[in-house]
Amino acid sequence: MNESPVAPQITPQAWWSGTLADFNSNTDSSIIGRLAFRAIETHPLNHDQQLRAWHQQIAILRSALHSLPNHWRLLFEYPLLRLGRRLDAVLISDRAIFLFEFKIGSTVFDRAARNQTEDYALDLQDFHSESRTATIVPILVASEAHAPEPIWPLYWHGVTDPIFLASAKSLPNLLNLLVSAVPHRNIKIEKWEHAPYRPVPTIIEAATMLYRKHGVAEIAAARADISNLTRTTSVIMQAVADAKNNGQYVIVFVTGIPGAGKTLCGLNAVFGADTGAAFLTGNLPLVHVLREALARDAASLPGGSIRQARQKTESAVQGLTGFVRDNVDRLDPPHEHVVVFDEAQRAWDAAYGARKFQLNDSEAALFLEIMGKHKDYAVVIALVGNGQEINTGEAGLGEWGRALASRPEWQIHAAPSVLTTIEPRQRLFTAIPAGITINPALHLDIPVRSIRTSSGAPWVDAVLRGNLAEAKAHAEDGVPFIVTRSLPLMRTALRSMARGERRAGLVCSTGARRLVADGIWPDFPHLDQDAIANWFLNNWPDVRASDALEIPATQFACQGLELDLVGLCWGGDLLWNGAWQIRKFVGTKWQNPKRQDAKDFRLNTYRVLLTRARYETIIWLPKGDIADRTREPEFFDRTADFLIECGATLLQDLPTEPPLSELEPQLL
Repeated sequence: MNESPVAPQITPQAWWSGTLADFNSNTDSSIIGRLAFRAIETHPLNHDQQLRAWHQQIAILRSALHSLPNHWRLLFEYPLLRLGRRLDAVLISDRAIFLFEFKIGSTVFDRAARNQTEDYALDLQDFHSESRTATIVPILVASEAHAPEPIWPLYWHGVTDPIFLASAKSLPNLLNLLVSAVPHRNIKIEKWEHAPYRPVPTIIEAATMLYRKHGVAEIAAARADISNLTRTTSVIMQAVADAKNNGQYVIVFVTGIPGAGKTLCGLNAVFGADTGAAFLTGNLPLVHVLREALARDAASLPGGSIRQARQKTESAVQGLTGFVRDNVDRLDPPHEHVVVFDEAQRAWDAAYGARKFQLNDSEAALFLEIMGKHKDYAVVIALVGNGQEINTGEAGLGEWGRALASRPEWQIHAAPSVLTTIEPRQRLFTAIPAGITINPALHLDIPVRSIRTSSGAPWVDAVLRGNLAEAKAHAEDGVPFIVTRSLPLMRTALRSMARGERRAGLVCSTGARRLVADGIWPDFPHLDQDAIANWFLNNWPDVRASDALEIPATQFACQGLELDLVGLCWGGDLLWNGAWQIRKFVGTKWQNPKRQDAKDFRLNTYRVLLTRARYETIIWLPKGDIADRTREPEFFDRTADFLIECGATLLQDLPTEPPLSELEPQLL
């Protein structure tokens, strides 16, 4: 089978760039003319206000840069697609990347502006290939503020901390100080602007950009080995086009490990389709968060209304059960010709449907029946996760196979793994039918959620299978998991690691009932729309926000979503005692469930919780209480020892800064 072509990689371009010699020889009018042309061409904004800001920025930079080497390069309005923003100005030198964020007319260096500036620098460090090993110096310029003296000494590695603060008057002296102090680096000035910038967006950022019609290639992942993300998207979109052009019923099964980008591919199919399309999920917290994020973003545009935006976004992301119940008895087909079924392996069986919803068939069968009402064409994109089953009544992919066996009009495209898995419930067919199209491009096996390493998901899988040797092998190059026995220390570490606008939050299992003795209550209201949206979208000092580090989200609240940094509060429902001991708290004591599905759900709960972080996960295991039979210290001790033996790092062993011997040449 011929594979679909890979979408071309996008290299963002600054709106204006040139050497400092070019900058000095060009007039303000010519530079601003180019910037204004790009602004009018691509962005809705207050053009008069922006033109005035550019005039002042150029004047400030002319004063600050006039004595610097002519071959250094200046860029205005360099796009950061992951953040949906642009850098005001970047100076590329042979020793450092100087990033300028201007607040023209401002008299203060407020917290939001500082976080924004630092976040831009961190984004370059993580996602721009020519910046990963460079020194990046973020400078916030509040033109009318009183600038404080810089804090010395400073370690010249990565993104400088703290960021530098300057006014229009103080910037020239500050820049001269920095240029004379920063060590020389072999930065390729000419290559920097054209080097790959491939961000890994959060699912919220991705949804927002895709809703604005950015393509998935523009926001593809940072590592070169993520080409399968664009390849998978191309195969999906080709299947949609073929179904529409040839009048076909098509179902596409997309598989992948946790955090590999399945949801991103599904959202791209919804927002990239020319016809009615919807992202359908039984994960109501995901529905609430994505809807609210899209609505808030749309309302922030000129002329936007939050009420109208919320109404508009309701059709893009919908709850699965509501879609089924609304359409099952209708004679007419639904509005949507293309639907994405999120976590298709979790579709419920007929017995659960009858008991819970008074429906007479499985969710898979009802779904195919509803979409089959279309007379011209229909496409179902079924996203299939691995080890994400955390509810009773979930039938697995076998139910889809049984529903499709009696509906030969549906053409099937699938990844090989749905036919070869050893788990019977997750095998689509026991006997492969004629006409099915098998395409390896429909399997995503490289995690994109974990930005700095690809070892996180396989390490978690090995740990939860109790395979110590395999876990240690995955951890040889480091895994992003840290263990602590102190809840205050975990909170302190999360706050110190959450630089810029990076978001941290606590998570725990709903079964971790005895964490209440340590002040952690495992009852997050995941069906409350406001609570879930505020937790994921608001920021401290809003105490409802995740980064207040007060309210832990459970597996039901955070599945399908993510945080930059996670504090996992480990409960007594899963403890290591030579093998995993799975428990349920009833009344005043722990009980051991007998049913295998209950055991699987608990392991999968911790799989979900352990794979929510983009950077690091700090695992807090309580010390327990020898006087409390429900909080046995020895079980928590053994669990902590096992995780550390598997390769997790002990928090107090982490260095607070690089060894002095490594820093002496860089110390100012």
